[in-house]
Amino acid sequence: MQPVSVWKQSTWGLLLCLLCGSCLGSPSPDGNQGLRFRLAGFPRKPYEGRVEIQRAGEWGTICDDDFTLQAAHVLCRELGFTEATGWTHSAKYGAGTGRIWLDNLSCSGTEKSVTECASRGWGNSDCTHDEDAGVICKDQYLPGFSDSNVIEVDHHLQVEEVRLRSAVGRGRRPLPATEGLVEVRLPEGWLQVCDKGWSAQNSHVVCGMLGFPSEKRVNTAFYRLLAQRQQHFFGLHGVACVGTEAHLSLCSLEFYRANDTIRCPGGAPAVVSCVSGPLYAASSGQKKQQQWKPQAEVLVRLKGGSHPGEGRVEVLKSGTWGTVCDRKWDLLAASVVCRELGFGSAQEALSGARMGQGMGAIHLSEVRCSGQEPSIWNCPHKNITAEDCSHSRDAGVRCNLPYTGVETKIRLSGGRSRYEGRVEVQIGGPGALRWGLICGDDWGTLEAMVACRQLGLGYASHGLQETWYWDSGNITELVMSGVRCTGTELSLDQCAHHSSHITCKRTGTRFTAGVICSETASDLLLHSALVQETAYIEDRPLHMLYCAAEENCLASSARSANWPYGHRRLLRFSSQIHNLGRADFRPKAGRHSWVWHECHGHYHSMDIFTHYDILTPNGTKVAEGHKASFCLEDTECYEDVAKRYECANFGEQGITVGCWDLYRHDIDCQWIDITDVKPGNYILQVVINPNFEVAESDFTNNAMKCNCKYDGHRIWVHNCHIGDAFSEEANKRFERYPGQTNNQII
Repeated sequence: MQPVSVWKQSTWGLLLCLLCGSCLGSPSPDGNQGLRFRLAGFPRKPYEGRVEIQRAGEWGTICDDDFTLQAAHVLCRELGFTEATGWTHSAKYGAGTGRIWLDNLSCSGTEKSVTECASRGWGNSDCTHDEDAGVICKDQYLPGFSDSNVIEVDHHLQVEEVRLRSAVGRGRRPLPATEGLVEVRLPEGWLQVCDKGWSAQNSHVVCGMLGFPSEKRVNTAFYRLLAQRQQHFFGLHGVACVGTEAHLSLCSLEFYRANDTIRCPGGAPAVVSCVSGPLYAASSGQKKQQQWKPQAEVLVRLKGGSHPGEGRVEVLKSGTWGTVCDRKWDLLAASVVCRELGFGSAQEALSGARMGQGMGAIHLSEVRCSGQEPSIWNCPHKNITAEDCSHSRDAGVRCNLPYTGVETKIRLSGGRSRYEGRVEVQIGGPGALRWGLICGDDWGTLEAMVACRQLGLGYASHGLQETWYWDSGNITELVMSGVRCTGTELSLDQCAHHSSHITCKRTGTRFTAGVICSETASDLLLHSALVQETAYIEDRPLHMLYCAAEENCLASSARSANWPYGHRRLLRFSSQIHNLGRADFRPKAGRHSWVWHECHGHYHSMDIFTHYDILTPNGTKVAEGHKASFCLEDTECYEDVAKRYECANFGEQGITVGCWDLYRHDIDCQWIDITDVKPGNYILQVVINPNFEVAESDFTNNAMKCNCKYDGHRIWVHNCHIGDAFSEEANKRFERYPGQTNNQII
C-alpha cells in the first residue's frame, strides 16, 4: 500500500483552483490572441482570486504595479463576470508561479479585452510573484457565459472543510466543540486522519481553522484505547504543517488511494483539543478549564465589521489608537491579529479599507509576520508618516470563528426578504423545543443588533415594537419578555430577560418584536481636536437669543431672566461629525415627520441628535446643552466622495460615508449655557446619537470628553478624546483630574 503524495512547493507557491464554473473564464472575444483566464489562490471564494493568464500554452500572473479597479473590471469580464467590486495586491491569494505576463497594466475599464489596455508588453516585468494582483468580481455572470476551459489540478486531493467529532457520548454536547477526532471532507465524505507523525503544529492549524486561537495537549492514550473498539475510515495520511498556515490545504498532505485496503496500520485517528477565546469560553463550558489568556493590556482591536471577528485593524501606540496601512498585508499578519484577539486563523486579509476608513493616526505599515508571533507588535514593521499612506488603505481582517449553533435558535417570519421580519426564538430542552415570539416592550436598536448578529445578518437598521403587518405565521405564543441587551451579546439568551414569568404590557401578536437587518451600518465620530481648538466663552445679550430660547437651547434659569435685558454666558465650540462607517447615516423619521423651524429656516429631522454636558469630576451634571433637533447634511467630503445630502429647499438629510457635518461655533445652539456654573474643574462631554435612534456599527465611540478648567472669566478645554480613543490605563488617569482638589481652582 503506497499513499499518493501531493507535496506543496511552498506555502505561497500553492495553486489551489477548484473545478467549478466560476474558477475559469471562457475565451474572450476576438482580439485576445487565444488567451485564457482563471482565478487561483487560497483561501478565496469562487468569484475572487489571483488572476492568471495562459499565453502560448504557459500560465502566468499580473503584477500589481499601477493596477486599478478599471483593470479589474476588464479582467472580471474576461472571466465571465459582469464587473469587479474590488482588487487586491501583494499576492493576497498567494504567490503564483511561472511568467509574470503583464506589468504596469493601465485600462480605462471599457475595453473588451485586456489586450486593448496599455502595459509594458507581454512578459516584460520587473516584479516578483510577491506582487501578484487579484480581483474580486461581482457574483453575477454575463448573459450567455459558458465555461469551456479545463482545470489541470486534480481537485479532489484538497481539504476544504475540517471538523472535530466527539469520540464519546451521543447526547447533545455544548457548542462550540473544542475536542475530538479530526475529520476532513473529501469527495467520498467525512474521513479521518491517521495520527502517525501528527504534531502540535498540525493541531495549531486545525484549531485555527475551527476558530480557536491555540491548541492544548490531549490524552492520546485514552483515545487510542477507545479506537480499538471502533471502526474508522481514513482518508488522509502524512500531514506536515509548519504551524503558521491559515488552512490545512497549505500544509504538505498525503492522501490514500480509493482502492487501498489497509490504512493507518498501528495508528489511530488524530485527535485535537483546542482552547476557546474569551468570547466563546463560557458557552463551551471552559470557565474552570484551560482558557486562552489575552495580554495584560489590549493592544489591537477590530472596528467596523458586521460580524464577530471581522473589521478594520486598529492598534494602540503611545496610549492612542490608530490604523494599519495595507502595504504587504497578508494572511500571516492577519492570522496573528485574529489569534491575538482570541479567534482562529484569518479567513481573509482585507485591504483598501474594506471595513471602512479610520480616523487619526496610521501607526504601522509593511507588517511582515512569520505567523508565530504572539502580537502584531512583535512582527517586523515600518513606522509611518502621514505622507506614506492614507486611510483609504486601512487594513482589515475576517477571522475564523467557532461554530456555536446560535443561528439555529432564531428565525424571522413575514418579512419581504430574509433581512427583515418578526423575531421568533426557540426555547426548551431536548425533546421539548418550541418556537415563540418576543414581547415588543422596550425592544430597541441594541436588542435588534443582537438579534441580527445571531441571525448572521450583520447590523440592525431598525428594531420594531409592532409587527402586525408581518402577521403571516401560525406562531402566537410569547416565550420571552423584558429583553435588555448591551448590544455586544452573541445571542438574545445572553441578554437580560424575564426568566420564567412572561410579562408584556401590550398583549397580542401585534406588539411583538421585529427587526430589519443590514450588512452595513453608519459609524459617527466627533472630531475631538476641533472642539479643543475652537472652545471659548461668549457673553451673549438676551435680545439676540429669542430664537434659541424657542428651541430650548438655554438653561432653565433663562426663563426667569429679565428679557430682553441682560446676557447669558455660553461655552461655544465647533462640532464636526464624520461618518466613518459603511452606510450613510439617515434620520430615523421619514420626511413626513420632519419639523419646520421658522426661526432657523430649515427642517429638523431628528428630535435628539447630540447631548452637550458639563459634569463635575464625579459625574454630576451642572450644565447641559443639546441639539433638540437637527438638520443633517454633508458639509464637506473626502476628495473622491460626492455630497448627497443638503438641508436647503426641503432636501434629503443625512451624512454620506466619507463626509462630515460641520456645525460652526458661531451658529445658534452650538453651545452650552454655563451662566449658572461656578468656577472649578469640570468635564465637557459630547454624546452623539445618545438614544441609539439610528443604528451604527459601533456605539462605543459616540462619546467625547475633555478636561475643563473655569475660573469665572476664562475657560481652558484640553485633553479632548473620544471615549474609546485611549487605553484603559489612560482613561483611568483621565478620571483622576490632574491637580484636582475638591473641585476648586488651584
